[in-house]
Amino acid sequence: MKVLGIESSCDECSAAVVEDGKKILSNVIASQIEIHKPYYGVVPEIASRKHTEWIAPVVKEAIAQSGIKKNEIDGIAVTYRPGLIGSLLVGLSFAKGLALSLSLPFVGVDHMLAHLYAPHLEHDITYPYLGLIISGGHTIIAKVEDFQTFTVLGTTIDDACGEAFDKVAKYYDLGYPGGVAIDRLAAKGNPEAFRFPKPKLHKGDHSYDVSYSGLKTAVVNQLDLFHNKKFEKTRENIAASFQKTAIDMIVQRVLKAAKDTGITKIVAGGGVSANSYLRKRLGDEPDITAIFPSLKLCTDNAAMIAGIGFHLLVSGQTSSYNLAAAARVPLFRKTYP
Repeated sequence: MKVLGIESSCDECSAAVVEDGKKILSNVIASQIEIHKPYYGVVPEIASRKHTEWIAPVVKEAIAQSGIKKNEIDGIAVTYRPGLIGSLLVGLSFAKGLALSLSLPFVGVDHMLAHLYAPHLEHDITYPYLGLIISGGHTIIAKVEDFQTFTVLGTTIDDACGEAFDKVAKYYDLGYPGGVAIDRLAAKGNPEAFRFPKPKLHKGDHSYDVSYSGLKTAVVNQLDLFHNKKFEKTRENIAASFQKTAIDMIVQRVLKAAKDTGITKIVAGGGVSANSYLRKRLGDEPDITAIFPSLKLCTDNAAMIAGIGFHLLVSGQTSSYNLAAAARVPLFRKTYP
């Protein structure tokens, strides 16, 4: 079964063809990084306009690279939540029109579930496992039972990890995207140069939760308070110290979840899963199996949409043409007693 995936939740315009939820026949990603770089972040209006310009040629290229013809597509999967509403609407509307014109079933895909599915495209992964979704908009630890059944164990109570990376990078003019820039600079710095604080969220209902607002404030507004005077106050040292604190925070929580649940397999997805320090920290943990997607599948891409879309379609799940885009969704919110 060959599924065409379409992804337009933020600033990447992507289309892919995946066979049987596993074999990537094509995965075209048109990035808007250079367009948004002057603003140090994604401008929603610009993003949606570019999606409007790019969606048709990107889909056409994905079909051409796959080596199949349009009439050989068996179904269409498209991101419909969460994300920038204007960007989502472009991809969703295009998918509906294409599905109607080709008389194909189509299904809406949750972008967060797709990030968790991305490693499945390259690895044979059995359930259950602990899922770690770590990106600019989300930081989530979940117990995952199958491709769409999960329980949220922990999440951020304020800013997402990737958001903190972006804001620190913007304040110190480190580069854009912030996560990539900080990771690159951190390799040249000393993580002991600044001893940034971590939130005390280790008891009761918050034992697996994280918080990044305090860390972000410390790095941006209170840098001198945490400076280890044995080291210089360089951009590289700021990046290395911030990255270590930010990543150690989430690693400590996910390792606690592994100990408490007895589940030692950790599957990561999302933009921050590309972080080299995160990969090393979890990869070096004894008795833990950490599985990451390749770097090209960490970013928003349509292959993960088509991959999970296959499983939805073969299980008989389809969407109606009344399906609406949703900027936010309670699916990955934690329920407290």
